[in-house]
Amino acid sequence: MKHAIATILIITLAFGTFGCASMSNQEKGAVIGVGAGAAAGAAIGKATGNTAMGAILGAFVGGAAGVYIGNYMDKQAAEMERDLEGATVTRVGEGIKVTFDSGLLFQVGSAGVQAPAQANLENLAAILQKYPDTDILIEGHTDATGSDEFNLTLSQQRAQAVANQLAGLQVSTTRFTIMGYGESQPIADNATTEGRSQNRRVELAIMANDKLKGVAEKQAG
Repeated sequence: MKHAIATILIITLAFGTFGCASMSNQEKGAVIGVGAGAAAGAAIGKATGNTAMGAILGAFVGGAAGVYIGNYMDKQAAEMERDLEGATVTRVGEGIKVTFDSGLLFQVGSAGVQAPAQANLENLAAILQKYPDTDILIEGHTDATGSDEFNLTLSQQRAQAVANQLAGLQVSTTRFTIMGYGESQPIADNATTEGRSQNRRVELAIMANDKLKGVAEKQAG
């Protein structure tokens, strides 16, 4: 039964995110918000092993308010796609998931941000300042090389390092939730070099804060 429920939820997500090809992203936000709902969104995230995705789905408002939030996110995501080199920017319902290959940010086994990554983080900070009405989940992930304890600590340190860089660039720390998951959420095969590279990453989930949700609901009303 558990597997059946997970399958249904994943199909629901796939339909909402990819099945409505003719819709704009903001319209998709409304459809998914109404169809799946916050509880279903959180369950999908748990079932698929991606907590960043689950956080975005769990924050859905839906309806006309979701359209307003989706438009806000569309504009922000477009600027990120334009200005963030080497990052994967994914619009999901009423939020944005940004994935950085940790090799772009850190040396192997280190949580010190590399100098070439500064420009990317500066561009990201400028966009986050321009669109201040969001909450930001920052997650660190590693491959399966090394002990569980080492990887968990390293992932937490890397997420914190990104948060510290953004805070130093005047992004308010009140917007941040910082998490490290070690090797527990792989997105590729840890048995291959390429897979391990993909698993070493920092993900940001960007979602509407209470202020934006309130404005969206007033606009919808």
